[in-house]
Amino acid sequence: MKNKFYKKVIIFDLDGVLINSKKNMQHSWTSVQKKFGFKNIYFDDYFNKIGRPFYKILEILKISKNKKNIKRTYDYNSIKFLKLIKFYPNVIKILRELKNKKFILCIVTSKDKKRTNMILNNYRDLFTIIQCPQNNLKGKPNPDQIIAVIKKIKAKKNECIYIGDTYIDYLASKRAKIDFLFAEWGYTKKINKYLFTIKKITDLRKKISLG
Repeated sequence: MKNKFYKKVIIFDLDGVLINSKKNMQHSWTSVQKKFGFKNIYFDDYFNKIGRPFYKILEILKISKNKKNIKRTYDYNSIKFLKLIKFYPNVIKILRELKNKKFILCIVTSKDKKRTNMILNNYRDLFTIIQCPQNNLKGKPNPDQIIAVIKKIKAKKNECIYIGDTYIDYLASKRAKIDFLFAEWGYTKKINKYLFTIKKITDLRKKISLG
């Protein structure tokens, strides 16, 4: 087992790693479910697919009609219930420590730019790049967003690590050919398949040193 990574760039997933947004998602999907009559498509059905782009989740759930209106409804309620989203304990403290140690901090998320900026609010300056979905980039588990970040900051792949909490995150980092660190506190508890994991975000102090 590798005791420590020596890196220059730390790329974070957002939901399930930096923030706990599950209650917000539940309220948002319940609103969609009621409005569009999805009696047999429950929140767990949606939640088990997160990490992917929203439209891809709808495709997997075999929802082919009203997709734009569904997303509009979901996003509206996600903003409406924004106060339900909380940063995990010690996240901001650790991010500031890492920033002060001259790490380059970035985010790669499937959440759209508007809501991401609203959630991060005054903490956006902690990150060099906040990479949200773009029309010219395929969403996770494709590596496009991660690769775009690496190119923007002109880093080498061996200088970067991605921290996520789902198998989708793992696949994206693997396909981008960078190291992956699994966040055990996140939304997925199946940790046996991941070689490198951390139990809490404060473990980054001893797991990653500036390379």
